[in-house]
Amino acid sequence: MADILIGTSAFTAEGWVGSFCPAGMQPRDFLSYYATQFQTVESDNTFYRTPAISTVEGWNLKTPPEFIFAAKIPQVITHEKVLGEDAEGDLKHFLKTMDVLGHKLGPLLFQFGYFNKSAFKSQAEFLARLKPFLKKLPKGYQFAVEIRNKNWIDQKYVDVLREKNVAMALIDQSWVPRPWEIKQKLELATTDWTYVRWLGDRKGIEAETKTWDKVIVDRKSDLNNWVDVLKQMVNQKKILKMFAFANNHYAGHGPATVKLFMDLWSK
Repeated sequence: MADILIGTSAFTAEGWVGSFCPAGMQPRDFLSYYATQFQTVESDNTFYRTPAISTVEGWNLKTPPEFIFAAKIPQVITHEKVLGEDAEGDLKHFLKTMDVLGHKLGPLLFQFGYFNKSAFKSQAEFLARLKPFLKKLPKGYQFAVEIRNKNWIDQKYVDVLREKNVAMALIDQSWVPRPWEIKQKLELATTDWTYVRWLGDRKGIEAETKTWDKVIVDRKSDLNNWVDVLKQMVNQKKILKMFAFANNHYAGHGPATVKLFMDLWSK
């Protein structure tokens, strides 16, 4: 059976105190408590900027030895410079900072936004920039890539990731095909591990709530589909390890999504 590390996209959120963390808990204690409930977290805040080394040192001190941090690559690399204009230098700085975590450092995600014609005229133009950048990635790290141009998720894209031993992020998001909708056309595993993100419809759910203390969208059917796809990948020995992260925008309460998935997985 594959190793399964599952958590949420951040270790705290508006509405979690009293619904996930004990009532009255102070912010300084959020991560330590979170690490008693889950084995891993996706650090969403690293998307906005490389954190201070002192911040990363604090994360290290507040978590047990077996805890794993996944992290988003800063947006200066993926959105502003889009792998150009000395993005390699920005990545080097980010990695040096995150190396403070030592063996607790897990997958690092290049999350790209949707690209219109002014950014890249075609998938081929994007891959022409992505491929050489991936080729230069330093050894000793686990990298994953997420794109949101649904028509670009094809065999050419998969082949580039597989060639560079980079994971294709599998996402459940409002306008991108889910794994069970494309598994007959594409091989979903590009490495011997996979990276799953349950993202949902941010705009739609924020029209209903911005306080993430309870489930407001029933995702049981979707998560059953995820279980089926991922178990097939495991049983066919296409993956040996799985990292999965639930965003509050998926169903309304990330910790509840994790619990539901694990309940369905164990059946």
